[in-house]
Amino acid sequence: MIDNYDVVIIGGGAAGLSGAIALARSLRTVLVIDAGDPRNAPAGHVHNFLTQDGTPPAELYEKGRRELAGYGGQVTGARARSISRDNDRFRIDLGTRLVEARRLLIATGARDELPAVPGLAGRWGRDVLHCPYCHGWEVRGQRVGVLSTGPAAAHQALLFRQLTDHVTVLTHTGPELTPEQRAQFAGLGIATADGEVVAAESADDHLTGVRLADGATVNLDALVVAPVCRARAELLAPLGLEVTEFRLGDTLMGTYVAAGPGGSTPVPGLFVAGNIADVQAQVISAAAAGLMAGAAINADLIMTDANTAASAVTR
Repeated sequence: MIDNYDVVIIGGGAAGLSGAIALARSLRTVLVIDAGDPRNAPAGHVHNFLTQDGTPPAELYEKGRRELAGYGGQVTGARARSISRDNDRFRIDLGTRLVEARRLLIATGARDELPAVPGLAGRWGRDVLHCPYCHGWEVRGQRVGVLSTGPAAAHQALLFRQLTDHVTVLTHTGPELTPEQRAQFAGLGIATADGEVVAAESADDHLTGVRLADGATVNLDALVVAPVCRARAELLAPLGLEVTEFRLGDTLMGTYVAAGPGGSTPVPGLFVAGNIADVQAQVISAAAAGLMAGAAINADLIMTDANTAASAVTR
């Protein structure tokens, strides 16, 4: 037996749940498929989310699931194995069951590919950071290092200099600083440490600094990196949707699925929202994109049904 819904949403983070609530409030039958591994799982708290600042991500999503249930929406803890088309419907294989939907919203988010420095991954989301708006307040006034692996490092250094007088750019494998950048750093008191970083070091569950290839150490309280943000879009390739690269110069910063208004894609009836479509989306903007996608899907279904009804009358 195959369970049928108006809309199936793959991804139970901010984008997926926001889209689901908008649809459920419009009396659509909705199923959210949630694998339970959001991008921000390593982070302790969500920030810059109006009225929810400081909320742990898991708590925020649990609140969202409860809200959705109040409107009759469903959530299943599963991982979608594949997506196929059956005439005008989408079929999703969950391994233990098949579900079908008239419309599909993909909100699977992204995964962060961190620089290959030993000791770094274990601190990710705590004192190894990337976004001043997500974590900057928490490291204000502290010793912050910026690991240069591409052209974004200079901009990151300036952003974090707003939050602390103690910023050190670790040149690592990044590009040579321009004379203008060096002048900016000198004027703002931003230090530089040359040489490749071979390890991030910690003690008592806190980052203590980094070790350079020549054996020197730089004492730090936090380390800023620039991960490659890769869209979780593997399910979409069989449907003909490929990812687009987002580059800064020659440096790959991430990948995303290009989308139109409301998250529409070239595949009729398939929409995307959140980090899968926007590498820079934070939790609040992912939630907003999910809401807009939910509204677009509802309008799409309304027009389809109205046109079908009109055709029946004029026959």
